[in-house]
Amino acid sequence: MPLLLRGASLLRLCQCTCGLRSANFSSRVPALVNLITTRDRMRATYSRRAASKNSEVKKDEQTVIEKEDAAESDLEIERVRSNPSQLQSMTVKELRELTRRMGVSVKGTKKDLVSALMDSLGVEANGEEGKSSIELVSPSEVPLKRKGGASVVMEQKLESSEIISETPSKKRSRTKQKSSKCTTFEENSVTNVKLSKTIVQKETFVVQGAVPNDDSEPWTVLVHKKPQAGWIPYNPKTMRPPPLSKDTRALKIMSWNVNGLKALLKSRGFSVQQLAQREDFDVLCLQETKMQEKDVEVIKDTLLDGYTNSFFTCSVSKLGYSGTAIISRVKPLSIKYGLGIPDHDTEGRVVTVEFDDFYLLTAYVPNSGDGLKRLTYRVTEWDPSLGNYMKELEKSKPVILTGDLNCAHQEIDIHDPAGNRKSAGFTNEERESFETNFLSKGFVDTFRKQHPSVVAYSYWGYRHNARKTNKGWRLDYFLVSESIAEKVHDSYILPDISASDHSPLGLVLKL
Repeated sequence: MPLLLRGASLLRLCQCTCGLRSANFSSRVPALVNLITTRDRMRATYSRRAASKNSEVKKDEQTVIEKEDAAESDLEIERVRSNPSQLQSMTVKELRELTRRMGVSVKGTKKDLVSALMDSLGVEANGEEGKSSIELVSPSEVPLKRKGGASVVMEQKLESSEIISETPSKKRSRTKQKSSKCTTFEENSVTNVKLSKTIVQKETFVVQGAVPNDDSEPWTVLVHKKPQAGWIPYNPKTMRPPPLSKDTRALKIMSWNVNGLKALLKSRGFSVQQLAQREDFDVLCLQETKMQEKDVEVIKDTLLDGYTNSFFTCSVSKLGYSGTAIISRVKPLSIKYGLGIPDHDTEGRVVTVEFDDFYLLTAYVPNSGDGLKRLTYRVTEWDPSLGNYMKELEKSKPVILTGDLNCAHQEIDIHDPAGNRKSAGFTNEERESFETNFLSKGFVDTFRKQHPSVVAYSYWGYRHNARKTNKGWRLDYFLVSESIAEKVHDSYILPDISASDHSPLGLVLKL
């Protein structure tokens, strides 16, 4: 209608301008032609404007839809983050859609999808004796070998060390990458390293080390959220000293948290007998045997050929729990069970044997547990009692303490220090207690003395393939009196033995 009114107005204007009378139809033909041309131009103009407006409206609608989808996606992710257990009830299709929204690239079964999502949400449980931890992790920290999903940026300069930063490919394409070079040092070896940092919303793991061709040696890859300059991953093949000569008098002691001795012997694929054949140790200290008194005689008679001296202590307050043992082919001068304090001696946590040159203790220190329920007991009663007991023994002979001490002492001893500040085994109270009751009393952490800048772990939780991705803790130690610290020839870990959630560790002491 506005177009017709405007056309009529133009016709009257044309009549007035040209001096034409309305009765003279033939003289109005040129004016009508002009009018039609003007009308067509106006229609074309209005069409273009309408099309432009429709396009803008569609863009606005698309933007609104995208924002709504993004908000809905964020809401769903937050719901899952607050209650990760609901992942188990989701269908495979829903899980795949969730991985797409979160930028997690993974293929496989429902179990694989759930595991990848749990990792990307930053949920990890440390399953040792009630130990738990919540860790902030990136969507890319699990795999070193993934097809299509994670882009691994690396540059290898030498055989030994490199740093890799992993981020999902979709996110990496939208971010700026900056590279800087650093140099690491360990025993006169210099390695050029390229550090690739990617700006993402979540903190990414820095992975450093000689990346193995397969997954057989994950411990040679340093996985740490806050690596410091000079830190390098542990490789026992290259970092252990040469063996002592045969005419050097020495004693080799092994220590291992077996997480259930009967289960280890039955079904885990690597026996104590195999460890003896491989390491030819003189003394073996065990923790968390989970034995009962009625089972000890049957086990000890068949456990190791040639090791005729074995001493087990079991928990009597809770059957099938805790428990420690010492097995030796060298006959000790004396044996003692516990600390001599009834409140501490019902769980079978300490065995002491006396040899000619030193006392040897195997200990399984109480875990602070879920909700840190035993933290106060641990740091105000147990640790001081154990430290005082060792100092009392030290009055007559040097002391060696070995076992699962359930504390990652420094940040270098745990793959995610920031995410485990309130986790059992890495609280400030436990770390301070470790320092106060052991190190400050003159006992030396032999592994850290030998390897001050090496990142090595002795415990990996069973969940989320922690051992395969080398997300571990160093909870197992050899602590020795300062007077014999220089006699330690070698202090090492055997990370390739995975029959337990802990790996064995060894000490070679010159006598």
